[in-house]
Amino acid sequence: MLKGYSGFYYVEYNNQIYECSLRGKNKLINSKFLPGDQVIFSIISDFKGVIEKVLPRKNELTRPPIANVDQVIIVNACLNPPPDFWMIDRLTILALWNKTKPILCFNKSDLVTEDELNRIRSIYEKANFKVIFTSSKQNIGIDELKETLTGKKSVFAGLSGVGKSSLLNSLQTELKLQTGEISNKLKRGKHTTRHVEFLPFTFGGLVADTPGFSSLDLPKDIVREQFSWLFPEIYAYQNECKFSTCLHNKEPKCAVKEAVSLGKISENRYKNYLAFLEEVISNERSY
Repeated sequence: MLKGYSGFYYVEYNNQIYECSLRGKNKLINSKFLPGDQVIFSIISDFKGVIEKVLPRKNELTRPPIANVDQVIIVNACLNPPPDFWMIDRLTILALWNKTKPILCFNKSDLVTEDELNRIRSIYEKANFKVIFTSSKQNIGIDELKETLTGKKSVFAGLSGVGKSSLLNSLQTELKLQTGEISNKLKRGKHTTRHVEFLPFTFGGLVADTPGFSSLDLPKDIVREQFSWLFPEIYAYQNECKFSTCLHNKEPKCAVKEAVSLGKISENRYKNYLAFLEEVISNERSY
């Protein structure tokens, strides 16, 4: 299902889009429909159908509200606005927790030096995250991004003003998504995307352009013992610590802290890990 609107649901099947209503509303009235849902439906006329059943989901995101996602394309700008590493790390947590693959896309790469690009790349390649540098204005990295999206169900996520809609327009000009200017006063983008829906690519795959946001709560059901696996480069050292229950904070003989000191783990990522760990512990106490 691509989207729901005013009681109708738009389903893609065999490269055609069908406007569907619900069969047996009493049976489906309590169903929660999300873009990305897989459904069984009957065709009743040209491009009209009736949804019979909603199939189980493999995953579900709450912000944006969307289902059955293969990968989350986390978009930041290299400059104007500068990368928000705190937000990036929170979004990678959300992606991994919901069993989706995080892919990092840094747009406006033409505005910074090669040294800066290498610095950004080194942070996240240590976590084995795919990093793509793009420029929608200079057509840089668009082919690599297109290859990454082909055949997948993807979500574009990130702050407003980083160029999500511009990138999508570069990938497929027929989309003609509205783009916004950056406020000179706030250096933040104006919100240009108003709802969530999957858009089909002519080269294969679906993508959701989601409303920009500036805050994101960590999932309440994360517990401290599970938290390190959401930072893959930290989790890789788990078995080398003296204590199997090491949280990589104040414990002695911690292999993670040693890896940070040797530059094998990004110090900035580690600082964010510690800050988020405190949030997880606080949530445990209040949950």
